[in-house]
Amino acid sequence: MRVMDVVNEAKGAMRASEVFGPPYEKAGITIIPAAKIAGGAGGGGNQQNPQAGGAGFGVSSRPVGAFVIKDGDVRWEPSIDVNRVILMAQVVAIVALLTVRAIVKARAKRG
Repeated sequence: MRVMDVVNEAKGAMRASEVFGPPYEKAGITIIPAAKIAGGAGGGGNQQNPQAGGAGFGVSSRPVGAFVIKDGDVRWEPSIDVNRVILMAQVVAIVALLTVRAIVKARAKRG
């Protein structure tokens, strides 16, 4: 597979139609889900020997929220990533514990 073939595949995987999911409609409310999509591609080779080389690409996505349409009004409802919230709480707790430890050590040296 040539490098340009890989790049074209990556572009196809990251098109705008993949960012917004199909709209759902029920009881007069329409919901359009949205996601963040990121990716990249790369490769290399040798012009004298086209078989000597390689290429690849990666794509990642995560939900970010949804547009809710009701009675002609549109509002944005962000999604909550519970794993990220828990991770950030753990980071804050570790920093707080290290800060308290440093304060206790500093006071012990003075006293």
